[in-house]
Amino acid sequence: MALDGIFLHGLCEELKVAENCHIEKIYQPSRDELVFSLRSVSFKGSMIISTKTGAARLHFTESTPENPADPPNFCKLLRKHIGGGVITAISQDELDRTVFIDVSSYNEMRDKVSLRLVVELFTGKANVILCNEEGKILDALHRSDIESSPRLIQPGARFKPIEKQNKLNPFTKNTEELLSGILGSNKRLSDSFTQVIQGVSPLVSRELAQKVCENTDTLPQDLTSTQVQELKSALSDLTKMLSPVLLLDPNGEAKDFSYMPITQYGRDYKSEERESFSSLLDEFYTKKENAARIKGASQDILKFLNNLRARIQRKTAYRLSDLEKCKNREELRIYGELIKANLFAIEKGSSFAVVQNYYDEDLKEIKIPLNPSLSPSANAAKYFKDYKKTYVAEQTLTKLIEEDKKDLDYIDSVLDTLSRATTMSELEEIRQELVDSGYIRRDVKTKPKNYKPTPKKYVSKSGFEIYVGRNNKENDFLTLRLADKTDIWLHTKNIPGSHTIIITNGKEVDEETLIFAARLAAANSKGADSENVPVDYTFIKYVKKPNGAKAGMVIYTNNKTLFVTPLKENL
Repeated sequence: MALDGIFLHGLCEELKVAENCHIEKIYQPSRDELVFSLRSVSFKGSMIISTKTGAARLHFTESTPENPADPPNFCKLLRKHIGGGVITAISQDELDRTVFIDVSSYNEMRDKVSLRLVVELFTGKANVILCNEEGKILDALHRSDIESSPRLIQPGARFKPIEKQNKLNPFTKNTEELLSGILGSNKRLSDSFTQVIQGVSPLVSRELAQKVCENTDTLPQDLTSTQVQELKSALSDLTKMLSPVLLLDPNGEAKDFSYMPITQYGRDYKSEERESFSSLLDEFYTKKENAARIKGASQDILKFLNNLRARIQRKTAYRLSDLEKCKNREELRIYGELIKANLFAIEKGSSFAVVQNYYDEDLKEIKIPLNPSLSPSANAAKYFKDYKKTYVAEQTLTKLIEEDKKDLDYIDSVLDTLSRATTMSELEEIRQELVDSGYIRRDVKTKPKNYKPTPKKYVSKSGFEIYVGRNNKENDFLTLRLADKTDIWLHTKNIPGSHTIIITNGKEVDEETLIFAARLAAANSKGADSENVPVDYTFIKYVKKPNGAKAGMVIYTNNKTLFVTPLKENL
């Protein structure tokens, strides 16, 4: 990711609005994150500092991470020393990925003190260090190993900055000096920018090289005079227009970010400007980290459901095999009837009997296996008994297989819901649904929470309200409690998905609204990544829930079908 020194320079200029802000609250949502709640006469907001591997950053944020009930020790220390203090300055150490946050606060004796929070955002060794005005470390988010670390980060030690590299600062050096440095590099052009210039990431280095010449592996000294002029122009513009840019892949997902448009990936990738560096980082990381957090927290449910699904499938396979054996049960009855009709002709102790089959149109003879240890009448009775057993087995197996299918349909619906969960509360509702359905044992120590359905709500262009369930319990709430009999119910045909309701208030729904709702139903289903997804729709009065049916399971009639493409964009 391109959180390089120049990007951080633009970000720090933006963060200066936090100067003169009071630090109202300090949180530590996780081992690698800090969140400061800031307020002044002209500003109110939250600032996040993250030292996570691959996601080290510092910016204003709109998200509110869940906090532990008992704050970690470093959070307590920050609250003690800088809680309630005022940020006096935010600065960057040249173009290094180090930011200094100076805070004016009061100590235990109510004497005014100056403290410095050092935020280091270096790849693989990001850290947050609190120092006093004498430069001694009070503590750090990540302490170093006393014995093996060459740079001591421990309480009481004197803070030493990370050793600087001998590179040119594009904000203090003129274009000619930068050009001379690049042309004197022994690296290929796509690497020479990072070797010579401070604050340039590999992404930006490749982008600059591509602007100069097609072959980015060219050595700087091999550039033509025209290419040298292009290089000079690129260096001249390097720090002129810093603009937060988000790079989107062909699927519209965030791939990277920078302070200039990125074209090296081709036309299928788009560069979109954002209003601020903070909003860009907040959008880029919050979505990715939330998805990762949800994925990690849902692994136990996912594993449980997949194992349960596999177990039911195995059980169904055995039952289908046994059911296949029941197909010949009519033959058992015929054998019994024919033996019974020919008792006089069958000798006791015979291993088979050849008799005329009066069930056959041509009255052909048939050979019936016998148990020699049984009398002819006992053999007949055994065939009748086996016939009755297979009859009962067929009825029982058919019912069990149907129940297995319902279980699989329900599990598929929960798996689909789980794949679209975006918050921890949604995940907890899915877990509670499985508890209520009897799949997961209820923890007697945990009191069940009051369920408050919060389905997704949309409004069509013509003003119709549309609701989409986020899980099976909400599906039941929408279909069985919220909706009126004249409202329209939509669901993907034979595909797990959410119940979607158009509130009509007795009015006729226009075609655009109907298609919009159908696309919403498709987007909130297992067919979200497909095209021409079939979506059934009917009036609520034709939707029924059978007795004993699981959450979200209904039957419906008088339906019609639309084929739509699921909505992809955020609404």
